[in-house]
Amino acid sequence: MFNIITRNGLILALFALCCTGLVASVNFFTEDRIIDQQRKQLAGILEQIIPNHLHDNELTEDCILVTNQEFLGSDEALPVYIAKMNNEPIAIAIEAIAPDGYNGDIKIILGVNNDNELLGVRTLTHQETPGLGDKIELRKSDWVLGFSNLLYDPNSKPMAVKKDGGDIDQFTGATITPRAYVNAINNALAFVSANRESLYNTVNHCGREND
Repeated sequence: MFNIITRNGLILALFALCCTGLVASVNFFTEDRIIDQQRKQLAGILEQIIPNHLHDNELTEDCILVTNQEFLGSDEALPVYIAKMNNEPIAIAIEAIAPDGYNGDIKIILGVNNDNELLGVRTLTHQETPGLGDKIELRKSDWVLGFSNLLYDPNSKPMAVKKDGGDIDQFTGATITPRAYVNAINNALAFVSANRESLYNTVNHCGREND
């Protein structure tokens, strides 16, 4: 009996070792491909909010990290991508968190130029309710397109959903999600407007170092 138990234990251990080795091998050989796909996905999103014809640099390589929980919704460092034309900064793409979504954090990214014009907004990650709050995804709804070309004025009333007296449509049966989303946009725009020069003058430290 002891020999049988020992043999079965060895077989299980060998099987676990082989599985571990297989998983490690798959991760090793696919890691570069996954990273490449992630970069392509990021580049595609950046191109949507700051079109390529507006800049001549590689946005994914011209990046800094910033931390500001009050305005960006997180105490973790978030990336800021600097768009340039002829080596002159013309726009910023910045990630931000809406910490008060219906089901938790909503991560967004928005593009804004030097005139405080909102070039575009996209949703990166969320856990909002399917069929209601998930309309913040472009593939589910064109709601996020309504923010394009809006002007931010730090001296004017911030954007708000219609239920809060603003002009931004909310979703039928769901107000918490769009309200949190709009607040995150307002805060990010306020952060950029107040810190644009320092952002432009910060040394790149999240671009090629990730290679």
